[in-house]
Amino acid sequence: MPLLLQSFTDQLRIPENNDWVIFILTGCLFLYIFMMNVVEREANLLDFLLQKFYDASNNFPSWMITSMVTVLSLAVLVSQYIPTVPKFVADLQVAGFQLNKIGFAVIAISIFYLIRTTLGFLLYHSIGDGKKWAIFYFTSTKFHFIFTFLVLILCVMHYYFPIDKKEAFIYYLGFFGLVFIFKIFFYLFHKNKVLPQKWYYKFLYICTLQIAPLMLLWKLLFF
Repeated sequence: MPLLLQSFTDQLRIPENNDWVIFILTGCLFLYIFMMNVVEREANLLDFLLQKFYDASNNFPSWMITSMVTVLSLAVLVSQYIPTVPKFVADLQVAGFQLNKIGFAVIAISIFYLIRTTLGFLLYHSIGDGKKWAIFYFTSTKFHFIFTFLVLILCVMHYYFPIDKKEAFIYYLGFFGLVFIFKIFFYLFHKNKVLPQKWYYKFLYICTLQIAPLMLLWKLLFF
């Protein structure tokens, strides 16, 4: 009898409560609905993706909303793989509350995008390509809009389908690696010519503002 009881208790699993995932993903979808119906003035998906820079309006608000959805969706997906919240972050408490893994992921990814955006803005204006900066984030918005939908699909699969989470991590790495490589070529060969004209500035942007910050974010989240 004790052996049967022990065998039974060893197989007990507490079901995960993933209501917070649905809440965040629904919030992301509502942000996009607001963007398409209010900010983009009821534009349909095809018109939004194919619109030209000089014909578009409200580019900055659309970029901000897309950036928010990017941060939230990525944080939802990667938070489950974060080994632990760093002690210096966990020690920061407000009204007795401290950050969990999802909160830490949101803040870390937000800081990553904020720093990279600030450095990108400074780079473009320091080399005399300040006017091209608006074209850059306009084009980047289209890329990340599609990217976030793929991440949202991965989030649903990750939390609500019976997949091996450890094995899936390898596939996630492959997916994000391919997306990163595609993004570099997307920026390099896009008809809007979003990267600086001279080749060494292109090289500087890719190494300093794409690869280096990503490596720092990886170290912060997973080490």
